[in-house]
Amino acid sequence: MARRGSRVHDEPGYVVHQHDWSESSLILDVFTRHHGRVVLVAKGAKRPSSQLRAVLLALQPLRLDWGGSDEVRTLKAASWAGGHVLPQGEALLAGFHLNELLLRLLPRGEPQPDLFDAYAAAVQGLAQGQSVAVLLRAFELLLLRAQGWLPDLRCEAATLQPLRPEGRYRLLAEHGLLPDEAAALGGHHWLRLAQALAAAEPWSALLTQAQDVLASAALRQQLAALLHYHSGVRRLRARALLREARQLLPILAPSPSASTS
Repeated sequence: MARRGSRVHDEPGYVVHQHDWSESSLILDVFTRHHGRVVLVAKGAKRPSSQLRAVLLALQPLRLDWGGSDEVRTLKAASWAGGHVLPQGEALLAGFHLNELLLRLLPRGEPQPDLFDAYAAAVQGLAQGQSVAVLLRAFELLLLRAQGWLPDLRCEAATLQPLRPEGRYRLLAEHGLLPDEAAALGGHHWLRLAQALAAAEPWSALLTQAQDVLASAALRQQLAALLHYHSGVRRLRARALLREARQLLPILAPSPSASTS
């Protein structure tokens, strides 16, 4: 990625959301590695002759050029960066869930290259058929941590005492981890997540050291409550769409590895 004045060249990015701006143009919300979320206008992108029509797709790695200094910049060029095809079926809906999280929880204009790399790895994993639940939970943890909303998973919120591996704890948005003997997750589960998050490469560590915890329904439920609390909505549309699709389309019935997404 190189910059010249107000022009940005060859910036890695993904289209997170798009909507019509005029009969021939689009407004794009993109997530980029060095600039965070950026809003771009893609002039003429809806025309049949536009080379951008086949490129500006969600969940596809792109290289972007844009210019301007206003809040809405002007897209100058876009090309497919290659690497993987579009996720299919349940994985496609899971990708839309990732995008909805970015739109609701990530502010514009704040570069977060580590989170961008985790997003790129999650999208690639979805395209390759990896566990939907594991990928979503790993990204949700990293997103919450990047925004400062993930409490310390090594200690009790009320006493700041270290977690007891044999104890049971529930994650509450307003407090953090509190003892709860009825909770499904034990102290050893939370400590494994904390250890993976503290690793030099947390994405890889989460997927290799805590895969069974990430796949659990209990973690999904507790992270969902945390995400809803901070997003200000009671229901994420992509998650609801995923559940409805499973009921309506047998082809989207979850596999054992993805049953807790």
